[in-house]
Amino acid sequence: QVQLVESGGGLVQPGGSLRLSCEASGFALSNYGMSWYRQAPGKERELVASISYLGRTTNYTDSVKGRFTISRDNVKKMVYLQMISLKPEDTAVYYCNANRVLPFPWGQGTQVTVSS
Repeated sequence: QVQLVESGGGLVQPGGSLRLSCEASGFALSNYGMSWYRQAPGKERELVASISYLGRTTNYTDSVKGRFTISRDNVKKMVYLQMISLKPEDTAVYYCNANRVLPFPWGQGTQVTVSS
């Protein structure tokens, strides 16, 4: 069955960096654009970054442009989110999913906490 497993989160100081990973299984990753989302406490889940199915096109929400980089490895069936210059407002649970009308079942996410 479809599984999305996010990892790489943690506690980091403002200005720090993290690299999130998303391991995809149960579907042909190379057939789908993929995205990273995040959900902060008390807020709705928001789209953070997207990448086309071959990785040639990326898009970012304005608040992370220049700081976050989405990438993918279709052979390894992995999607990544490199985050630098982290800010307290980046604190959230981060999820990945495919770009489709009905998302695949959500994984457990990975917690990112930016605090001094």
